[in-house]
Amino acid sequence: MSQAPEASRGPVVTPVRVVIALCLIAPFVAMLWVGSYAKTDPAFIGIPFFYWYQMAWVLISTALTMTAYKLWQRDQRARRGGTR
Repeated sequence: MSQAPEASRGPVVTPVRVVIALCLIAPFVAMLWVGSYAKTDPAFIGIPFFYWYQMAWVLISTALTMTAYKLWQRDQRARRGGTR
């Protein structure tokens, strides 16, 4: 019988992949934990905390998603053995 090809191995948990997962999960946790931001103070330039906190997470989520994508690309290149 032939052996299974190397490419069909199961998922590998590496520190980089854990960081990727944390980057993608953090915005969900922050937005689902409503009790942490369901208040009006402190206001920022007249905008209640509830609103500016959510808007800040739009920018933070963008940065975290971009970071996760770049880390994923680097991880895939390293697994293929390429240096692109």
